[in-house]
Amino acid sequence: MYDHVTIRVSDLGASERFYSTVLDREPVGEAYREWDDFSIGQAGDGEAVTRHLHVAFAASSQEEVDAFWRRGVDAGCESDGDPGLRPHYHPDYYGAFLLDPDGNSVESCTGFRKGGDAPIDHLWIGVGDLGESLRFWQAVAPVLGLGISDMHEDHFHVYAAGRSSALVADGRPPTENVHLAFPVPDDETVAEFHRVATAAGYRDNGGPGERPEYHAGYVGAFVLDPDGNNVEAVNHNR
Repeated sequence: MYDHVTIRVSDLGASERFYSTVLDREPVGEAYREWDDFSIGQAGDGEAVTRHLHVAFAASSQEEVDAFWRRGVDAGCESDGDPGLRPHYHPDYYGAFLLDPDGNSVESCTGFRKGGDAPIDHLWIGVGDLGESLRFWQAVAPVLGLGISDMHEDHFHVYAAGRSSALVADGRPPTENVHLAFPVPDDETVAEFHRVATAAGYRDNGGPGERPEYHAGYVGAFVLDPDGNNVEAVNHNR
């Protein structure tokens, strides 16, 4: 579902240590520190810290979930929920939760995996106005090859079939300053995403074009969702 999810952090070194510890591996990249489809970058120069995000990483077993939580707690990280079954999500759903240095909730989960081969299983995104957020995703989801389901008075899901998802929820603090990038098959779809979103009244944050500072052939377009989060369509011509 995600090409990448990027958060901005208040202390790059502290956040890199946190995610390297709990994910049990070192990142790659320089300007952005990357663990597959998840990355962090230093806040500043007009880029504010990401707040009120929940990101869940898929695990292959309950033992892997336990180890994620134990590594974090032993390193002095704050628990946000001990390892255990969460049957209110699914009878076999097993998860554990920690808080990153900026207070975002970070989970490892197994038993009802939606993520396919993607490390990110799901996000929980708080919004200021659920109806307005639904209208945004209804506008851009078809272009991005995503679906919308499970619509309730306080939440809905954005998903890619058989893969990871985002739970967009009212009643929790709005998520701030997260960057969500979605892969599309060609440059024309990048441009169509931007056209559809801006025609629907959503704010341009960077028109379609190549971004060689990322890599040659990187073509993306950016718009802001109703809460000001940066949403991108990207095609990698390589």
